[in-house]
Amino acid sequence: MVPSTGYNKTRTAVFISGTGSNLKSLIKFSRTAKSPISIDLVISNNSSKVISFLFNQANLGVSYFFILSGFVMIIAYWHKSKVFFMSYIQKRFARIYPVTFLAAFLLLCFKIIELFLFPEKSDLSITDFSLSISLQQAWIPAKAMSFNTPAWSITVEWFFYLCFPFLFNRFYKRPNLKILTAITLLVWVFSQYILHYLLDSSFYVGFPSSSHSFIHYFPVLHFNEFLIGNVAGLVFLKYLNGRKKANDLAIIALLVVAATVLKYNTTLSFHNGLLMLVFVPLILLISCNNGPFSKLSNLKFLVFLGEISFGVYILQKPIFMAIKGVFTALNWHQPILQFYISLMGLLLVSALSYHYFETPLRRKISRFKLFKK
Repeated sequence: MVPSTGYNKTRTAVFISGTGSNLKSLIKFSRTAKSPISIDLVISNNSSKVISFLFNQANLGVSYFFILSGFVMIIAYWHKSKVFFMSYIQKRFARIYPVTFLAAFLLLCFKIIELFLFPEKSDLSITDFSLSISLQQAWIPAKAMSFNTPAWSITVEWFFYLCFPFLFNRFYKRPNLKILTAITLLVWVFSQYILHYLLDSSFYVGFPSSSHSFIHYFPVLHFNEFLIGNVAGLVFLKYLNGRKKANDLAIIALLVVAATVLKYNTTLSFHNGLLMLVFVPLILLISCNNGPFSKLSNLKFLVFLGEISFGVYILQKPIFMAIKGVFTALNWHQPILQFYISLMGLLLVSALSYHYFETPLRRKISRFKLFKK
């Protein structure tokens, strides 16, 4: 760091090793008046700018998933006259919980091993483990990123699942689509206003902090994404279902627009659904597409990746931690090799989990007659 003259901030150069997934938050905070530093130079040892860009924008994949989840829930339950809460929630639990628990359990085991081998590095907390397996971690801002970090989104998704039966039975089965769309858009606009207001207020003290976690991970602040997905599903069923055509060029154009906006944006936060302006048309175009992309998506390899994708997402931290521990124990300093071995290990464990753990347990839990309906 080299202190500047005539300014209150310290000019800073930042070296990023690996993906630097929180770099965007750090840079954005450095540009606010309350930040004690200004970042003037970023140096990275990442050989692939494309990979680095994708990792830095990975949180947007969660936003897309929340919108897509709302869309899929409407499609999946539209044929029902009513959603019965207890039997419905049993099936939702069976879908997400087995691999969520597996990831937390593996991480607990690895952290116990770390506690004995490297006690000075250990951050083992039974409280954090309990919040993770009870799907509660995102409700407590200070704990949102604790233990199995990606599981914050499972807390949010579980919140959506709990709300869906009420929304479906009360508003969606015989909707006034114009009024419903207008109300949902108002909720979305209000959510974006609250997000950006908080980011620019004295409440936000930057990353990492409880204020950062509250703004970015608190379940209620993501509810607009699920609602937008619900309305998109209703629009699809009413106006677009069965209308297939080649939409490949439009899909490519939307992706280019999204990438351009992300590359050059410096002020707006897209974390809580702002990109629905791109995501919703993208979901609708993909759902109505019969062009080459639709055939590509039916390839067995891509179908396989889709099946194990949830495991890939939720198991990434324990698997990456285990591989890193092996490299550390062997005193190997090969970050690129470590990354690719971790990736291959993650795909392998996710595939094994899907076939021998997730799927059998999901079937058993779903078939267990806890409730009549």
